[in-house]
Amino acid sequence: MSQARRLLEAFHGSDVAHGRTIVGKQGRNGKVEAKSSVVRETLTEERMQEHLDGKVGIGAIPINEANECRWGALDIDTYPLDLVALNAEIVRRKMPLILCRSKSGGAHLFLFLKDFEPAAIVREYLREMSVALGFSGCEIFPKQDTILAERGDVGNFINLPYFDSENTTRYGLNGRGEGLELEEFLSLAALQRVSLAELNALDFAGERKHFTDGPYCLEVIAARGPITEFRNITLFAIGVYCRMKWPDDWKSHLEEYNRTLCSPALDATEVVNIIKSLEKKEYFYQCEVCPLKDHCDKNICKSRPFGIGNSAPDMPVLSGLTILLSEPRLYFLDIDGRRLQLSVEQLQNPMLWQRACMEQLDIMPPTIKPSVWQQTVNTLMSESVKIEVPEELTVRGQFTELVRLYCTSRIRATAPEEVELGKPWTEGGRTKFTMGGLEQFLKNRGFVAYTRAQIQEQIKQMNDGGEYHGHLNLRKDGKKTTTRVWWVPEFQEPEVDLQTEEAKYDIPF
Repeated sequence: MSQARRLLEAFHGSDVAHGRTIVGKQGRNGKVEAKSSVVRETLTEERMQEHLDGKVGIGAIPINEANECRWGALDIDTYPLDLVALNAEIVRRKMPLILCRSKSGGAHLFLFLKDFEPAAIVREYLREMSVALGFSGCEIFPKQDTILAERGDVGNFINLPYFDSENTTRYGLNGRGEGLELEEFLSLAALQRVSLAELNALDFAGERKHFTDGPYCLEVIAARGPITEFRNITLFAIGVYCRMKWPDDWKSHLEEYNRTLCSPALDATEVVNIIKSLEKKEYFYQCEVCPLKDHCDKNICKSRPFGIGNSAPDMPVLSGLTILLSEPRLYFLDIDGRRLQLSVEQLQNPMLWQRACMEQLDIMPPTIKPSVWQQTVNTLMSESVKIEVPEELTVRGQFTELVRLYCTSRIRATAPEEVELGKPWTEGGRTKFTMGGLEQFLKNRGFVAYTRAQIQEQIKQMNDGGEYHGHLNLRKDGKKTTTRVWWVPEFQEPEVDLQTEEAKYDIPF
């Protein structure tokens, strides 16, 4: 079996689409610019070979139309990132992940499963691993629990490793942090497949015996071992927890946690300062500060008696904007992993977006200021992925098809003089017609998307920018005359039988 076939099987996901990426310049922050799009074609061995040969960068979509996946990934794009140290942490925690360097020097952590499993469940395990590793909030693939396949949605792709495999910078690491050749990666991917039962038996964050009724971040931080970094910030959060749980005796509990969890323990002066701050004001958890945000799971935290509760902001996480290039365009947006379909008006207006969430997801996000929403949408748009659509789903495609129908149907003229009755006349490899005749035909079929100027521009494009209008010589009442006509290349189509429609045309004088 070829390496391309083996890589295709390792990343078997969507059967209807895949991603392609054109790599651009590298920014000053180390991140490489890239233009990405989704192609509505099954990913094949031939396409995978082009990826390995360095011809076209390929991305795979893990989720299929049954909302299941056989692999998933964490996309960590923090820069700079110590890949060897991160890989060592993965090995230490016995996580069934293979770390691959991304095109920008970040990390793609791949999870391979023995069978197709519900995407929602796989995402839960991946989220738990991201929190344990200290990268809460990183991108998770699949990005959705479910996709709106019946509406043209296909999900999001992640770029695959081993692009230009002979000279690749997108390689995997083994347990010792050494680079893997493609053959070694393929063998490891097959060997490291796990079942959900095996995943469930693993404890990614170590023994958890502290803060199980409080913030999830503190539970994970304490389970990782002695607290050696960010001790002041962590102990301040522990103080908030103690004050909530033991309002009459919280200071002694805080001091005990300092002695048993911090290494080395903060000195007495620092602890006293933390206590004084907590006594002066009703401080709350600083959820957006490291290391708390790195190990955050708000959904779990909200459910705990001494977690963030209802005081936490209710704004969902927005990500994974996908643009369906139909006309008009459709937009698919991830709302906490759930898929939302939007029109351009709904994406533009925060109130309409809020209403769409209520109608489709049964949630009502908080009201957002227009200026904040504009900034949010601009960020989403800059990171969006576009899905190509068949030509007939565009206005241009609809126009072309109607012109084809007009030129090949039985309403065609049998003599050039009939063009003045709105009929098309074909001669010399061109089908000629009056503008009024074509406009009336389009109007009869409900097509009003183009102005006359736009129709002329489309006719010009159908002639590849060459000549597209002129005069047709006619004979009327025994006299020679001319009429202004436009034309398109003759369509080689079987004759279309339409009902007689001559009566619908006015003579366009």
